[in-house]
Amino acid sequence: MSKKVTPYDDSQLGKKAQVTKMFDTISKNYDGLNRVISFGIDIKWRKRVVNILKKKAPKNVLDIATGTGDLAINLMETGAEQIVGLDISPGMLEVGKKKVLDKKMGDTIEMVVGDSEKLAYDDHSFDAVTVAFGVRNFETLEKGLAEIYRVLDKNGTLVILETSVPTKFPYKQGYRLYTKFILPVIGRLFSKDRSAYTYLSESAAVFPHGEAFNNILRKIGFIEVENRPQTFGVASIYVATK
Repeated sequence: MSKKVTPYDDSQLGKKAQVTKMFDTISKNYDGLNRVISFGIDIKWRKRVVNILKKKAPKNVLDIATGTGDLAINLMETGAEQIVGLDISPGMLEVGKKKVLDKKMGDTIEMVVGDSEKLAYDDHSFDAVTVAFGVRNFETLEKGLAEIYRVLDKNGTLVILETSVPTKFPYKQGYRLYTKFILPVIGRLFSKDRSAYTYLSESAAVFPHGEAFNNILRKIGFIEVENRPQTFGVASIYVATK
């Protein structure tokens, strides 16, 4: 990232601890607020991630930064025998665990607290790894991606869904207006953490996207790297192979 953005400017905590605190704080409102902020389009983006992996027929999948478990639950459609939803925020996971139990998916989906940059899994443990709106929260981006590479099996697939910045007029200008002024206001109105949605928009703005992120994935060692812009470029789906 060209600039290090953290949730709380005056905090003595590192980025990782700040992100954990932030997501713990907003966990109860996160799902509903996300639907409002994204106009529900994030649901469609997750379905596209699932459709990519359906063709790969993975037996086991690691969903990093699983949050409240939306993508992990959607990944049931791939037919995977084991899905691990990992997140650094216990608060977000508690919401996710309830969803999994309510849907009676506990035999397949395991929700665990974990650090994406220190994964407690052996090399070559997973056929596929997914991350939805999480890589920009890594404290050290390349370290987190290297850990993903390590736990992926040979020929395993990585699919990342992440925000990006539109480059074409008028979407670029509209995106800046929305993320700089409107999104933080919505966040402050509906969330008790006034800094959270300012951070989420600022971190998206400075995160390397498109070919810049493709090149980082290639540097880690991934091959067959491609990015697929979504909805005028406000998000991208990145697909890569170990």
